[in-house]
Amino acid sequence: MAEATVTPGTEVSPKEVEAQAVRRRTFAVISHPDAGKSTLTEALLLHARAITTAGATHGKAGRRGTVSDWMTMEQERGISITSAAIQFEYRDSVINLVDTPGHADFSEDTFRVLSAVDAAVMLVDASKGLEVQTMKLFEVCKQRGLPVITVINKWDRPGSAALDLMDEIRTRTGLIPTPLTWPVGIAGDFRGVIERDSSDFIRFNRTAGGATRADFERTSADDAAASEGAAWVAAAEESELLAEEGQNHDEELFLDGVTTPVLFSAAVLNFGVQHILDTLVDFAPPAEARLDADGGHRPVTSPFSGFVFKVQSGMNSSHRDYVAFVRVCSGQFRRGMVVTHSATGRPFATKYAQQLFGKDREVAEEAWPGDIVGLVNASALRVGDSIHEGSPAVTFPPLPMFAPAHFRAVRPADTSKHKQFRRGIDQLDHEGVIQVMRSDLRGDQAPVLGAVGPMQFEVVEERMSHDFGAAIRSDVLPYQLARRTDKESALILGHDRQVEVLRRSDGTLLALFSTPWRLRNTVRDHPELLLEDLAGGGPVDEVRY
Repeated sequence: MAEATVTPGTEVSPKEVEAQAVRRRTFAVISHPDAGKSTLTEALLLHARAITTAGATHGKAGRRGTVSDWMTMEQERGISITSAAIQFEYRDSVINLVDTPGHADFSEDTFRVLSAVDAAVMLVDASKGLEVQTMKLFEVCKQRGLPVITVINKWDRPGSAALDLMDEIRTRTGLIPTPLTWPVGIAGDFRGVIERDSSDFIRFNRTAGGATRADFERTSADDAAASEGAAWVAAAEESELLAEEGQNHDEELFLDGVTTPVLFSAAVLNFGVQHILDTLVDFAPPAEARLDADGGHRPVTSPFSGFVFKVQSGMNSSHRDYVAFVRVCSGQFRRGMVVTHSATGRPFATKYAQQLFGKDREVAEEAWPGDIVGLVNASALRVGDSIHEGSPAVTFPPLPMFAPAHFRAVRPADTSKHKQFRRGIDQLDHEGVIQVMRSDLRGDQAPVLGAVGPMQFEVVEERMSHDFGAAIRSDVLPYQLARRTDKESALILGHDRQVEVLRRSDGTLLALFSTPWRLRNTVRDHPELLLEDLAGGGPVDEVRY
């Protein structure tokens, strides 16, 4: 964690808290799958000198795996399945970076992360442009008021024309792109970039396999014109055209969500990465007052408060403990301090607090607004819970819970492992990996799991076997959608063969329907029944806030 400027446990002034908050930059890296999020994360760490050699998502050419993709399943498939928090210092700032899953099946995890950050870096594949998940995430950032920095990645490969990508961003997202750098050389012939505020040419130098920090050299426009010829002339003319169209960075418009700064990179080669870091430090917002559940804004100088946006077990193979990821919203967090769990009003001590660097961690003596701290074995905490110091109570807005669209009944493959099975299912439910439902008819030994996407079930199977030693068998259930209901309605719905009512672990009664047609007929025949949409409609484009 950042070097402390005060002694932990001592009283700190609001001025000190504010100064620490101003240093923080907390952001998420988001995109459509395979746009290069984990690769960019490695490159950012490399250029900030937080690591000395960048890993690869598939561990090719003898390179180790990435810091953020630490799960075995992630390393085998080369995809991000769970969000990972990483803190490091760059220049005079403390960076809290969260790498997120790109696959739509894990969009619930991504949404929780977006509630805990102050900005987003949206990665766009140069050849594919704005893909389905990219567009959905742009919309979510707009709904949450998150400023977005757009990075056009993979410029070292053939792709679309840079001006065409700017038109696509403007037309489809409604944001005005304001490039901070502009590529010299077409996609697939990446020579460097024009730094638009200085008009200098930044030429990148390749490194072996992109595993080490890529150096660059800065030259004047005149020297670049002589060395790069037609490629420089074309790039300079396009940059001038952008200026004439008013597509220059304006900090106020960026923070208001009107514009999006754009940078060009090739993360696998570490090209253009330092510009991304500098942009985050120079332009991304610091930790500021956050909205609480009552609609007020809690200043960063208020006593300590925060909320849990993720719970993860199995990060430490030696201890099999679990970690609650807490976004610090206000005040100074001190290890060992006694905080109040808003949901229960009960106190607990934060003896085991850690700073996170992927799966690696070390003791965290203190943290400040914008930081993410891991509370180890805080078993009372669930995703979405708020914690605070002193009174009155502080509660932050609830995190979205998506409506499940896929359902399976599960049971232990070995009946002698029922205790491990129960513990594992309850833990995965606690983490928010899956939604767990039960009924008197099915019994406790055959819970029903609900998921946004089928890949979540693969994660459950992997973790139940690997983390809890309780392999499972599952049966696909013939349901497609769920609605919230009540006891009175459940009595009537229970007579329909194509409807099943189950109780989710949070006490919510859910009516599962085989088809949308069955739901429409039920509503038509029994308009008096309570059948409410869940808070999140499942896929990203249906989520409501």
